[in-house]
Amino acid sequence: MTGRSQNGEKRSGQGISGAEVTFARDLGLFEATMIGVGAMIGAGIFVLTGIAAGEAGPAAIMAFALNGVVTLLTAFAYAELASAMPRAGGGYSFVREAFPGAAGFVAGWMLWFAYTVACSLYALGFASYFWEVFGKYTPGLAEALFALSSHRAAVLVVTVAIAAAFIWLNARGAGVTGKAENLLTMTKLAVLAVFIAFGLSRLLGEPQAVAEGFTPFLPKGLGGVFIAMGLTFIAFEGYDLIATVAEEIKDPEKNIPRATFISLGVTVTVYLLILVVALGAIRPESGEPAWQFLGRYGETAMVKAAESFMPAFGVALIVFGGLLSTMSALNATVMAASRVAFSMGRDRLLPARMGVIDPVRRTPRVAIFATGIILLAIALLLPLEIVGSAASLMFLLTFSMVNLSVIALRRKYPEIRRLYRMPFYPYVPILALALNMFLAVYQFKFAPLAWFVTAGWIAVGLLLYYAVFQKKAAPFEPQVLLGRPSAVAERRPAVVVALHNPDTVELLLSFAHPVARQRDVRLVAVTVVEVPRQMPIHDGLRFAHHREPLLAKARAWAARAGVELQTDFVVAHSASDGLLAALERHRAGLVVLGWKGYTNTRDRMLGEIADRVVRLAPCDVMLLKPDGAKIPRNCLLPSAGGPNAKLAAKMVSAIAKELDFPVTGLHVVGPDATESERQAGLKRVEETLDRLDEGVAQDSLLYESTSIAGGIAKAGRDYDLVVIGAAIEPLFRKVLFGEIPEKVARYSPTSVLVVKKYQGAAQNLFKRIMG
Repeated sequence: MTGRSQNGEKRSGQGISGAEVTFARDLGLFEATMIGVGAMIGAGIFVLTGIAAGEAGPAAIMAFALNGVVTLLTAFAYAELASAMPRAGGGYSFVREAFPGAAGFVAGWMLWFAYTVACSLYALGFASYFWEVFGKYTPGLAEALFALSSHRAAVLVVTVAIAAAFIWLNARGAGVTGKAENLLTMTKLAVLAVFIAFGLSRLLGEPQAVAEGFTPFLPKGLGGVFIAMGLTFIAFEGYDLIATVAEEIKDPEKNIPRATFISLGVTVTVYLLILVVALGAIRPESGEPAWQFLGRYGETAMVKAAESFMPAFGVALIVFGGLLSTMSALNATVMAASRVAFSMGRDRLLPARMGVIDPVRRTPRVAIFATGIILLAIALLLPLEIVGSAASLMFLLTFSMVNLSVIALRRKYPEIRRLYRMPFYPYVPILALALNMFLAVYQFKFAPLAWFVTAGWIAVGLLLYYAVFQKKAAPFEPQVLLGRPSAVAERRPAVVVALHNPDTVELLLSFAHPVARQRDVRLVAVTVVEVPRQMPIHDGLRFAHHREPLLAKARAWAARAGVELQTDFVVAHSASDGLLAALERHRAGLVVLGWKGYTNTRDRMLGEIADRVVRLAPCDVMLLKPDGAKIPRNCLLPSAGGPNAKLAAKMVSAIAKELDFPVTGLHVVGPDATESERQAGLKRVEETLDRLDEGVAQDSLLYESTSIAGGIAKAGRDYDLVVIGAAIEPLFRKVLFGEIPEKVARYSPTSVLVVKKYQGAAQNLFKRIMG
């Protein structure tokens, strides 16, 4: 079973002998950056320049720049997640951590396919460039070879050869692979630098003619720009490969964000310079605009541009650059695809052998060879135009899921140490999600088959997941084992009291019982036996006796009070998951929780368990921060509107009548409040007290303070209990009850009871999805 670091990421594989074997951290900042640059500046820029110019005209520059912005937004997500959780698998690992189960599997299933298809495209691209060079410079020999076999067969032979070479290279180790990537990428950048230098020389030499290549700038309008963006977005995919090899990068907390942004900055700069010189430096003899000339030649536009402003060796240099580009991109994507397959195998979402690290080379050799076999099968058997479009769509969908994962993991694991945090959270991931989905939907306009292929691939994956891998992965997931309650067959709703601290058992039950009687439902006391993640869940039953004193104390209170009480226990790898499962089991209409009043964890509102239960509970919530274990003799009820305030008044009525204490309505006004404002405040107090049941003793209080939360806390010092309804919870912020209730609960010196009404199944489902 894989271990977990203090940051929460699984980080080890198993060797052949069963001993723990980890990846070697052989890749520094330079090597990591070259992986990103090498993957992004692939053959795409050589074949897409002319296509983009034909669709958008000179505004192809805008299309590439906008794609750079869209990519940057998602790069923020990758930089934060990969540096905080440096796991092999990249986007798959993040999505699986945020959304365990089918969603995580689908993310990995799509990524593995998309990377493997990219490998096939690069291998075939190399073969095509190779025979173009061979035929151009040795035409006689090329004709003789083609006479013996078809051109298609010759291309496939070279495809198999180059793919096999890089599969073998990757199996040799990350250090060897990284050095090869450095050499290929630096040479490729040098070739492109020569192309850009000759083009800029032409531009600077003829400044008066530069404007001709960029006029008109938007010949096909913004629609052409959007089409060009969709067609060329694949050229910006590659920085994400850095995240897939995160376990092999030295000092990942610092180097992954740096490598991500450096590689993206270098790539976008190179792309824009290539477009500028291609559009501005050529002078077509036909007299047509440069963008039309480039669009007419499409995939070979870069070669034609080189012929226009470079010496005789320019064409050969560009073709050589194309060969280098496909080789470096193939090398990087083989590494990325195999790491996704390895990570899925380690999680038992693919065959377990794929999650094995070779103890000698310290590479996932089985995953590498499996990826190699599939990439060759795709190259030899499938129509790559269609699957290539589907792969681009899958990247967009996965990027969308990664942006959702940033939000979910900020909520789910705020305690994880994040040396890099994306700016303007949560607006950046929300905007990135929207833009990625826009491009994905827009792709249907010019590549509808891609959507059908993607849907088919996902359907096949889900079939395999539910038929095979879900069961195999289950032992590696956090689990919950429900105990045997005293009335297991009873399906009536219940008020559930979560017991953890023996000092507050009787106080929590004293508050819960009147509400249960008011609602005419059962009263159930539940405690959770939390066991280590690596322990089989049934073994946790051996520790159930540690929680029995809590339940015994609850039963003793019920016997003295003459109250019917059921008790239950849950064994779980996660206390919050166990309690949420108990709430579902008992059809809870209300859960009553205790809170110690502080948390030791940064970014937690209440603490890990309380945070998740308050946010995800499928019922109303009553959270009590007790000041000792004494039963209250009086109560302060601040005036407020909304469903939570009404629920708070209803609950305090039941508790006040049962425990026989008076309720004082409170309204806070500023020190300089006018008489009319004070009268309005008293009217609010009267409206609040009108919500109480008859028979509850009432009083009114107007309190002066510069702060509402501070005024409630100070006024509460003269009372045993403050009851307050939660504010409306913002959708993407880490706020559980609202700013004022949380401040009162945290800083009030007396007992505080915060009440929150269930917001419905739809919003609860959204919160569960988002962690």
